[in-house]
Amino acid sequence: MMDPLATLNNLTGIESAVSDARSAVDGAYRHPALRRKGGLVAAEVSLRSAVASASLQTSILYPREDVRSGTVLDAVVQGSLRIHSSLPVLADRWESAPAQVLARLHVLGATGIHESDSLGRPVVPLDRVCGYVVARSGDPLIRAAVVHGEMLALNPFPGVNGLIARAAARLTLIASGFDPRGLVLAEEIHLSREPEYRGSSLAFASGTPDGIRSWLKHCALSATLGAESVASVAEVVTEASQ
Repeated sequence: MMDPLATLNNLTGIESAVSDARSAVDGAYRHPALRRKGGLVAAEVSLRSAVASASLQTSILYPREDVRSGTVLDAVVQGSLRIHSSLPVLADRWESAPAQVLARLHVLGATGIHESDSLGRPVVPLDRVCGYVVARSGDPLIRAAVVHGEMLALNPFPGVNGLIARAAARLTLIASGFDPRGLVLAEEIHLSREPEYRGSSLAFASGTPDGIRSWLKHCALSATLGAESVASVAEVVTEASQ
């Protein structure tokens, strides 16, 4: 059976963008601080990613240090924190049972926001998205971008859908081995380039080759810049722990 995502690498500029992202991730993983402070760096990335994802969901910029101190009780922020803290465990099941993992992400993200009887139940089928994950279609970065874009377009989990879409992309990169420790800070890049993030995701939803290419390029650049951010995070963690 033909891989439905295989040809996306042939869109203009995508192969080089994916290659740049892979090189940036490989470089990030060679940072010397990861040998001694890898767990602390991963924890800091998780916090920053959760805060940025919540900000994208609500259009509210949450002060990271307030979130760290536990004084931000906003339900979306709390849901995002629960989601991101669960990703290392959920990654082990992502490629074999993505529908169950998505349901779990909804429970984690929407508790306190939606009625309990609606938790874990997408409002539209996710067969195609889950099919890409199980089949390991295409390049891992392209697969993550497509899963992310499809989730945003379908909106299966209204109210917290963006949290889950971005977590699904992160899970894809972790489970595939592209970013096994979840160090790429793509969410902060999406937030810093929010107009492009919104616009290119809508372009992806149009289904045109140019629209899909725009989204893939944005996601590849976010992975590149998110990987380059690891060095600064590692320096902050190292200073704080001395």
